[in-house]
Amino acid sequence: MPESFRRAFLTGATGYVGGRLGPRLLEAGWRVRCLARSGKKLSSRSWTSDARVERVECDIQDVKDLAEAMRGCEVAYYLIHSMAAVGRDYARHDRDLALAFARAAKLAGVNRIIYLGGLGEMGDALSEHLSSRREVEACLMSTAVSVTVLRAAMIIGSGSASYEILRYLSERLPVMITPRWVTTQCQPIAIRDVLRYLVECANVAPTTGMTLDIGGPDILTYRELIQLMARTLGLRPRIIVPVPLLTPRLSSLWIHLVTPLSYRVARPLADGLKNRVVCRNNRAAELMPGPLLSAAQAIERAAGKSRAFEVETAWSDAGVMPGDPDWAGGKVFIDRRCVAVQAAPEIVFQAVCKLGGGHGYYSGNWLWRIRGWLDWCLGGPGLRRARRDPLHLAYGDALDFWRVTGFDPPRRLQLRAQMKLPGEALLEFQIEPAQPSPDAASSWPPIACTLVQTARFRPRGLAGLLYWYAVRLLHEYVFRGLLAGIRREAQHAQSSVPPVPP
Repeated sequence: MPESFRRAFLTGATGYVGGRLGPRLLEAGWRVRCLARSGKKLSSRSWTSDARVERVECDIQDVKDLAEAMRGCEVAYYLIHSMAAVGRDYARHDRDLALAFARAAKLAGVNRIIYLGGLGEMGDALSEHLSSRREVEACLMSTAVSVTVLRAAMIIGSGSASYEILRYLSERLPVMITPRWVTTQCQPIAIRDVLRYLVECANVAPTTGMTLDIGGPDILTYRELIQLMARTLGLRPRIIVPVPLLTPRLSSLWIHLVTPLSYRVARPLADGLKNRVVCRNNRAAELMPGPLLSAAQAIERAAGKSRAFEVETAWSDAGVMPGDPDWAGGKVFIDRRCVAVQAAPEIVFQAVCKLGGGHGYYSGNWLWRIRGWLDWCLGGPGLRRARRDPLHLAYGDALDFWRVTGFDPPRRLQLRAQMKLPGEALLEFQIEPAQPSPDAASSWPPIACTLVQTARFRPRGLAGLLYWYAVRLLHEYVFRGLLAGIRREAQHAQSSVPPVPP
């Protein structure tokens, strides 16, 4: 079959690795069929508009439907990990998904499955997180379909969870009381090199059926990585004091408090830090030779991308996209406000899309920060996730303790709260063009609009009712100021646009 017609099946296309692998496969001459939980979230990735990309939505546990979706594909990339989405029961869920995927691949006639797993010394001491990765490998190998496993340790790249953990630890803690795992060795690898291996192994026949360890040229302790990050960021050397008293549970709470990761994700990761994660051999580099970035180069490259706001994908992009809640059947509190804005809808929408992150919330920022701090203390994301890009949003993006669940420029932006709440909350902005007035030709801008801001809250139990009534007065101040701030920003931006002559 001509290379230009070879088709790859890609899972995790809206995640950190899969979102970067898709365009690299296109560059390598593949057609790409993407499976996503949310087709709308997938369509927000610019590369998916390529004519060689197909989008499919189906339940990955439905073997028959999944097999139909995979039919005609030569290779299938399995980049699914449900730890962030499912929580403590992720290992069982991952086993079920991998078994269904393997059976579907066999029914569809797929030649090979390629899986990105985790490095780690074998034995009973392997953490639950890394043991789960091994179980997924076994499940994928449970049929006659050949499987290639690439095992990686820490992946360093702009927006990666590993990079963000290192950055936050280095920036926020000049003195660290750490668990003993800071002396554990690891072999980090740059995301660029991971992607090269994933693409090349599909074309290198000897990798078929093999399990390959992939890593960069450096073997370092986590202490050395933290100091390397500090040097890259122009910080003084960090003072690191390892103590034997911090259990995985305490370590994960500590990671949760200092970094953007939630406790539920931090716990299995912290448990895995006790395992030495170093390549056992150099077989991958021998079969797929090429330059590898050092740890210092990978960190510098990631830092440069972050400073330039060129983060292609971020760890927070991954995860289940909840649909709009079904508000019927329960009490829903609604706070709706509207204001006329003398600006074009496109400019108003741009002002709305600046919310959060470093820009803030136009009004009452100190209250938003307090709410974020409280959420952080309760185990939620708080304000630490910030946003992928300071100006642009897309469907599925994380925005502080919100997730973008509605994105229809320049008319509508919907945010769903992911903070710890006794209920479900939405914040929606709709921009409605105003009816032109008789003297519109003599005014500027000729098209004004109405900005409608709607907050909805469906309480859960008595705690939810008490919460809503407790924050009503704060909402009066915060939401009124937010609406006024967006109008002020939009009208200021409109005033700098020269009028179009009649």
